[in-house]
Amino acid sequence: MMKYTCPMHREIEQSLPGLCSKCKMSLVVKGSDSLATVENDYTPLVVIIGVIAVTIAVLGYNSSVSSMFSWHQVMMQFMAASFIVFAGFKLMDLKGFAKGYTTYDLIAKRVYAYGYIYPFIELGLGLLYLSGLNTFELNLFTFVLMTINGTGVLIKLAKKEAFQCACLGTFLKVPLTKFSLAEDFGMALMALLMLVL
Repeated sequence: MMKYTCPMHREIEQSLPGLCSKCKMSLVVKGSDSLATVENDYTPLVVIIGVIAVTIAVLGYNSSVSSMFSWHQVMMQFMAASFIVFAGFKLMDLKGFAKGYTTYDLIAKRVYAYGYIYPFIELGLGLLYLSGLNTFELNLFTFVLMTINGTGVLIKLAKKEAFQCACLGTFLKVPLTKFSLAEDFGMALMALLMLVL
């Protein structure tokens, strides 16, 4: 008899196709090639980050033509765009994001309401960086926040637990892996560089 399972929650099994009761991903045939494909599909994340990077590169080129090129400006624009875009995906299904976020975030595991608040924090950070604000306090807050996020991902990866990344909300099903780790610690590194340079 054919069995269906969730790519992120292998303990979920049933005899008919449907959605995972934990993360709402579509179930796939257990043992099929589609299971491996779903687990390793980073296309949505790569496309989104690629579009953001190209946009920032064009903005950086335009500003370097008209005035002095600034790495601070490039990092601020990249962080602004990333925070705003990622917050938008989370806000499309706030309840689903909050539920998924509690599976790995260190703060959301202890305070469930934080999963509802976090997308607004991310949106606020994006708007502050977009406005050109580059204060010590903003960069320190971002550094601490993203380090906490990255640490939660690191712990889950160290335990070799497969689960869905909530970074793009519940609409784009991306597995939580080293890519998520690089994203969190990359943002923390940019904030740290703006603190010290």
